[in-house]
Amino acid sequence: MFKVFVDGNRGTTGLNVCERLAARDDVELLTIDPDKRKDPAERKRLINSADIVFLCLPDDAAREAVAMVENPNTRVIDASTAHRTVPGWAYGLPELSPAHRKAVEKGQWVAVPGCHASGFAMLVYPLVAMGYTSGDYPFTAFSVTGFTGGGNKMISEYGDVLRPADYETPRQYGLTQNHKHLPEMRAVSGLNSFPTFSPVVGDFPRGMVVTIPLFARLMEKSVTVDGLRDAFAEYYAGQKMIRVLSAAQVNALEGFIGANQLAGHDSAEIIVTGNDERIMLHARFDNLGKGASGAAMQCMNIMTGSEETAGLTV
Repeated sequence: MFKVFVDGNRGTTGLNVCERLAARDDVELLTIDPDKRKDPAERKRLINSADIVFLCLPDDAAREAVAMVENPNTRVIDASTAHRTVPGWAYGLPELSPAHRKAVEKGQWVAVPGCHASGFAMLVYPLVAMGYTSGDYPFTAFSVTGFTGGGNKMISEYGDVLRPADYETPRQYGLTQNHKHLPEMRAVSGLNSFPTFSPVVGDFPRGMVVTIPLFARLMEKSVTVDGLRDAFAEYYAGQKMIRVLSAAQVNALEGFIGANQLAGHDSAEIIVTGNDERIMLHARFDNLGKGASGAAMQCMNIMTGSEETAGLTV
């Protein structure tokens, strides 16, 4: 039994984490009096009483919470953007490499990846690590996500019967190329420049697909669709939360990749399509699962020595 405190349980991720924790019998969930949820002294007391603290807060509030940690045995899982590229923080995508997994397992400070950045890193980090591309490759990324990724405000907007007509269509955003996930997409994947990124929000609640197009002629190694699919399958072999679809499984998609097919799941799929000149890599998962609270719970499991998939839907 270990003690867990969720600092910031009013947002989408915080509520989802609390719901997952409440269903477990190996966790003592520390709760804060609603009247004291903004009381620094009470927050500090609970933070330092916990074995694991989830921060589901805006960036500045997350930094404030980290500054309250005095107990060396208190370990923090931060779901905000604040610490994803900060030295000393483990990046909570353990499948990327044995070093990433060890950093999560042993670290006091773990940053949960952003949803778009999770898909990007799942696809791009292995390419660089395996030598198929260098950090200079001009990556572009296209990502379609459900509206719950925008938090309570966007959820309310999409549920409003008086919403604007364009909410019924896919809507592209991040138009200034300053999306908050770009710094981690670049840093974690070992790139020398930012990718061009086109995120799109759709009129469905959960699920997403991140797509990376590749030109075979610009890659460092000769590559084919089948060869790259095999390389990803070998790279992620043995992982419990990421699976690579076989050629037969891709054919069974009948030419379409639905963004919401893994809604309610905490695992991710890697899909390789295209042809031997223009290859497309896709990462499909739930923006609230592997893209948020599911990833946070997976990190907690690894940190506490629990079964990695405990409380998760694979």
